[in-house]
Amino acid sequence: MNPSPTAAAPSRPSRPSWLWPALAAALYLLLGLIAYQLLFAAYLDRERQLASQRLDAFALSLEATLVRHESLPGLLALDPSLLALLRQPDDPARVAAANAYLEAAQQGAMVAATYLIDAGGRTLAASNWRQPVSFIGQNYAFRPYFAEAMASGLGRFYGVGVTTGAPGYFLAAPVRNRGAILGVVVLKVGLEAIEQAMAGSGDTMLLSDADGIIFLSSARQLRYRSLAPIADPVAARLAETRQYGNHAIQPLAEKAIPTAGDQLIRIALPNEPAREHFLVARPVGNFGWQVIQLGNPGEARGAALSGAAAIAFAAAFAIGLAAHFRHRKRRREELRRVYAELESRIAERTADLTDKVAALEQTEAILRQTQDTAVQAGKLAVLGQMSAGISHELNQPLAALHTFADNAAALLARGRHDEVAENLQMISTLIDRTGRIVRQLKAFARKEAPTPQPVTVAAAIEHALLIVEPRRRETSARIAVAPFDPGLLVMAEAGRLEQVLVNLLRNGLDARLGDAEPALDVSVQAAAGSVRIAVRDHGPGLPDEVRRHLFEPFYTTKPGGEGLGLGLAISLAIVESYGGTLQAHNAADGGAIFVLALPAA
Repeated sequence: MNPSPTAAAPSRPSRPSWLWPALAAALYLLLGLIAYQLLFAAYLDRERQLASQRLDAFALSLEATLVRHESLPGLLALDPSLLALLRQPDDPARVAAANAYLEAAQQGAMVAATYLIDAGGRTLAASNWRQPVSFIGQNYAFRPYFAEAMASGLGRFYGVGVTTGAPGYFLAAPVRNRGAILGVVVLKVGLEAIEQAMAGSGDTMLLSDADGIIFLSSARQLRYRSLAPIADPVAARLAETRQYGNHAIQPLAEKAIPTAGDQLIRIALPNEPAREHFLVARPVGNFGWQVIQLGNPGEARGAALSGAAAIAFAAAFAIGLAAHFRHRKRRREELRRVYAELESRIAERTADLTDKVAALEQTEAILRQTQDTAVQAGKLAVLGQMSAGISHELNQPLAALHTFADNAAALLARGRHDEVAENLQMISTLIDRTGRIVRQLKAFARKEAPTPQPVTVAAAIEHALLIVEPRRRETSARIAVAPFDPGLLVMAEAGRLEQVLVNLLRNGLDARLGDAEPALDVSVQAAAGSVRIAVRDHGPGLPDEVRRHLFEPFYTTKPGGEGLGLGLAISLAIVESYGGTLQAHNAADGGAIFVLALPAA
């Protein structure tokens, strides 16, 4: 028999050389696409958040502008000259008196116009009576603000003036006589400053009414456009009230543009090609108004594309590094024979690295010491600025010490020992005064613990008075501290509490600058679980407008260059961080009072 031939082993099919690179490239592209989607969503969300913050600030500013004048029509309606004219509308003298009053009110309130309408809608008097185009004789019964005011309420309305063609915000209040409404006084406020602020923001901002009609915009060509096609009832109402004059309301898109949601919307703005936008909207007031920002997602796309490319390249590097280690593992057996030599070299290199690490640690220690020195130098520089302000407080006692020492030596030589003792007593007093000033400087130089701790109220007031003493002397003011329990303690940090007291005292001295006899009163009272420190001046008090904005950052009544308006805002933040309060009000007999309340220790 012939032997059977030996069976050949089956061979593994070979893979094309391009397969693994193609799979790796597909993996990198997929990873980059996923990273791009995630990064774009994150960057777009950040853009929306920034836009929301800007819109919140703008909405607050606009609401403050709208509310600021709401009480003025009711006050104007109380003037007897308006009621007299409504009773006798054909009396020339009463017409002249009402015109003069409305003109003065318009100029004093810095509004666009004021005018008086009788119960039939006819204008009897106006602040623009001198101008060629006046409201006098015009009938505005069709305006919604007139109907609302005649219904015993405050009328509000934004629209284009039918007489002047100038847009504005109208406020109207009824003029009553023994409960009966004889007419309406109207105030027109221009919103040009709001539109200028929108244009200066650098973003595409819109202000739309409850019907989605844009009546203010950072781009004037977007005025009187709508976010959705206008329905027939809305168009009829606009025509009846002539809210936007003869302007034809054109929609920005064929379908309604949603102002809520996170989707991107493709819009063709006037004179621009259609492109994607993201919308962020905030309500304004109680009239259904919305302030809207149209954002460009292009920047977010570019940043996301760059980040995705970086992640894809990093993934390629990581995979390549993994392939390298895999190849290294395959060759490990081949390289084993050289490990002994490498180990000795590694030991030498490790020793060298150990020396370098030690040198690096020493360098880091020197760096930390240098940083601490730099911080201390900066603190001493501030201390030098503070001590320069009370340098004359040291010069006076030092000069007096020199004089009393010379006098004591002369009196001692003459045997006048009683007078020598008096001079020595004065020297001791001056030394105590100088030491108190030096101790205060040391206290400011000392680094405080970062947490609140019991602080003596009497010491904080004493140190604050010492700091403001140069300013008090400069203004020739009197600061009186009412007696109180010297053992009162509050939970705070000494330096920051003194900073708040210095702010209050300096503000009081600056507010009374120029008075014949300026004076401040400081009082301390212990209440249930808290200690109240009050600083009062004797001026005319705080106006309501100033008091409403008193603790807002960058709000100041001082002349330009004398303050940024941050002192009270910072003081309020410090006090609230300790769980306290800082408030301001006017005294019944005159003067402003700032009350600082802190938890008792």
